[in-house]
Amino acid sequence: MLYLCVFFHRLLDYRKSEVEALAELFGAFTDPNNGENHFLHWKLPDDFHPDCPFHFVNIPSEDIARNIAHRSILVKGIYEIWGEGSSYEQLEEAVNAYPDERKSPYLTSGSTFKVNIDSFGKTFSTEEQKKLLDRLAFIPFKGKVNLRNPDHEFWFIEIDNYDSNNGLPPIVGKRIFFGREIGAADRKLLPTYQLKSRVYIGPTAMDAEMAFLMANQGLAAPGKLVYDPFVGTGSILVAAAHFGAMTMGADIDIRVVRDGRGPDRNVWSNFKQYGLQEPISLLRADNNLPPWRVGLKEVFDAIICDPPYGVRAAGRKSGGRKLLKGVVGPYTVPEDKRAGHIPSTAAYSLVECVHDLLDLAARMLVMGGRLVYFYPVLREENSPDPTFPEHPCFKLVAVSEQIISYRYSRVLLTMVKVATYTEEVAEAARIMHLDFKANHLKWLEEGNLHSVIFAPAMANLKQEENGDEKFYKESKPKYRGKYV
Repeated sequence: MLYLCVFFHRLLDYRKSEVEALAELFGAFTDPNNGENHFLHWKLPDDFHPDCPFHFVNIPSEDIARNIAHRSILVKGIYEIWGEGSSYEQLEEAVNAYPDERKSPYLTSGSTFKVNIDSFGKTFSTEEQKKLLDRLAFIPFKGKVNLRNPDHEFWFIEIDNYDSNNGLPPIVGKRIFFGREIGAADRKLLPTYQLKSRVYIGPTAMDAEMAFLMANQGLAAPGKLVYDPFVGTGSILVAAAHFGAMTMGADIDIRVVRDGRGPDRNVWSNFKQYGLQEPISLLRADNNLPPWRVGLKEVFDAIICDPPYGVRAAGRKSGGRKLLKGVVGPYTVPEDKRAGHIPSTAAYSLVECVHDLLDLAARMLVMGGRLVYFYPVLREENSPDPTFPEHPCFKLVAVSEQIISYRYSRVLLTMVKVATYTEEVAEAARIMHLDFKANHLKWLEEGNLHSVIFAPAMANLKQEENGDEKFYKESKPKYRGKYV
């Protein structure tokens, strides 16, 4: 069945991938664990820009469409379109031609209904709305109007000219839709979980909207176990727990997972604030030296995380500089100092962090489980498309980019486990990692992304008349990025 999917006009690159992930979660595809990429069939209305909020999508059933709309963060609503046209006359003709057996159950005298009017980039005055409603007099509504809690909701959507401040080119001509609402977004979700009202947050706390998007990409649901190896203040696990998943987290900083900012301001407090099931466990653990016993594998349904790639926080691993360089030998913490001991740590480069993350996911995810994580991208002028880490156990199914500044963006990668982890696979993954490392930028190895983004542009090249290139300095430094 072809439905009209109307999106909120934000995070444009994330919209379709979220819907496709939720379609898989709710059973739109027959065998989600066979390793194939599953995609819905999308279609744009005539003469509409690809970034517009309106897309037709083929979803197998009304129940699946309703579940997607209720759970999605970026879907405003999904509608069964009874008719569309470029004029009111065409709309009336199309609605009258729509099969009566599809319309009549929702027009009976024993039901209540409501008609909403919507557009994109403009609003209608009260008088204009009344005139538009009068144009629907040809539809034989027999029920009573109920504006608060109707049995059925209908939408009259008219798209004409809109302000250019949304970044889209103007549409070629008017388009009018009329249809029945199948499902709509939960408007209270994001205001309830917004960070400014949360008990315990830190400088790297994931925005609530993005945390819920990541949980959707990871297919968090009741009965599933979701793990975050860089848990921080627990924002991602809070989103997964809201959808009913069991959660578990780890962080190398014991002060975060154990203490927080006091007995009533810690990771556990965030779950108590929303009445969510608390994590099974929060570990002080180093992803570079995983704590799992030998033989333990394939226990997590999803690993969802935001690795420390050196913008707001640098990665750390156990050891300390002297220990890693062999200046001092391994030590054992005395029993009388174990309670308050904070182990020493050393720099943990992004290239090493990502390799360890993929290895962890390959070992510990169930077959068909999902790895969802952010990866930074620096875009130089005339640079080729970025490459992303690979692993023999995984297939990349979704890539969604969020532009932070004109040179830096972060990409949400969603990978599905399609092969069993073996020693041969581990060796193949190591070779792939070395090839990726050798062909990537230097900042990946050094983990110096923060200085690359925030440091002032040192000097620019100026082409002189004689063909020589000379450095010159601007009167004021130009910063590559301001907000991250």
